[in-house]
Amino acid sequence: MGAAERIGQFTLDNGLRLVTAPASTGQVAAVNLWYGVGSRHEVPGRTGFAHLFEHLMFQGSGNVAKAEHFDVVERLGGDINASTSTDRTNYFETVPTHALDLILWLEADRLASLREGMTQEVLDNQRDVVKNERRQRYDNQPYGTALERILRLAYPEGHPYHHPTIGSMADLDDADLDYVKSFHKAHYGPDNCVLTVVSDLDPEDVLARVEKFFGAIPARDALPETPDASLNSPLGGPVRDAVTETVPAPGVFIGFRVPAYGTREFDVLHLASAVLGQGQGSRLYRDLVVDRPIAADDGGAAADILPFRYTDSLLLVNMLAREGVSGDELEQAVRRTVAELAGGVTEEELDRARAVLELDHLQSISGPSGLADSLSSCAQLFDDPALAYTWPDRWSDITAEEVRAAAERLLVDDNVLVVRFDPEAAEVPAAP
Repeated sequence: MGAAERIGQFTLDNGLRLVTAPASTGQVAAVNLWYGVGSRHEVPGRTGFAHLFEHLMFQGSGNVAKAEHFDVVERLGGDINASTSTDRTNYFETVPTHALDLILWLEADRLASLREGMTQEVLDNQRDVVKNERRQRYDNQPYGTALERILRLAYPEGHPYHHPTIGSMADLDDADLDYVKSFHKAHYGPDNCVLTVVSDLDPEDVLARVEKFFGAIPARDALPETPDASLNSPLGGPVRDAVTETVPAPGVFIGFRVPAYGTREFDVLHLASAVLGQGQGSRLYRDLVVDRPIAADDGGAAADILPFRYTDSLLLVNMLAREGVSGDELEQAVRRTVAELAGGVTEEELDRARAVLELDHLQSISGPSGLADSLSSCAQLFDDPALAYTWPDRWSDITAEEVRAAAERLLVDDNVLVVRFDPEAAEVPAAP
């Protein structure tokens, strides 16, 4: 029996979807929850709430003290973390199998009773934590606001992908306890959750445990309206944002709108991004790091793709200039290399790109935690967890002509955004 055939899928009466799969490592259980709420569900003036909740979910509930969830897992020698994106909020633990019941109880308790443990003190504390995170990762970090600026250019004002998950300082300041509680009530229900357990336990055993802890939690009584993510006009590029601030070197960040995650066109552009800038055999690395060394050596990580399921995704290219190279020179060179993709790609380049992407995918699912995350992702976004095992098949029959044609159609000036960072000019000492 193949790995995909050993996936178990169950739906509880309250709507919770359970996915089970065998672990490659015995006596370890990976628990992964994907809630269908991310920054795309936020409305203008209320940005950052999905990510704020990622923090609040660890700050106590009806039966668990503040930070106790972390303490329990760490005492078990396990791993625990969470993350927020545009499309989901994810909570995950890896623990010894004998602790599975305890972890399921902890997760069920905060789903059912988080609002009981929510206080103004907790909200104020975690709001300050998130604001400090924004300062460290965005505002006070060289090139830290690049993604925020890219999203502003790529998606119009009011669009649910116009802002980053961190949110704005002003919106975080305006967060009040009643709205925070209503956000949890609106989005955190078993009917909005995919729970994946990767372990060596029998699927029916796992189902019985999940039923025991989650089965009595009622589904949401009302479903919130999801903001419209459709795009009614092309990008109309080139669109630009120029930044002059304290950065060590000129930085060029380029983006293109490409089709939504899950489409064949997305897969074609994913291969195009690997041809362009993933690995040391990629074009940008060969052209601008090795042959004509004007870009800083990034190890072959100049291009990637942001996989948005419910709107256009973004193919991104970014490089930093070597000493003595201007931002203009680097930008022109990067855009020229990208444009040349429309002239065609070789079979050798395509095979290398497939290998790079396949290796990356296989590494991501090689451990119980990564596999559980991929299963949750494929179940929530595509209603097909088996895609976690078969995703590389999607690249196998894509042709060089498809990649060339996609580049010719989409990697063009009227679909490009550019964010440029340039260092502040050094002050010239006054003459004595």
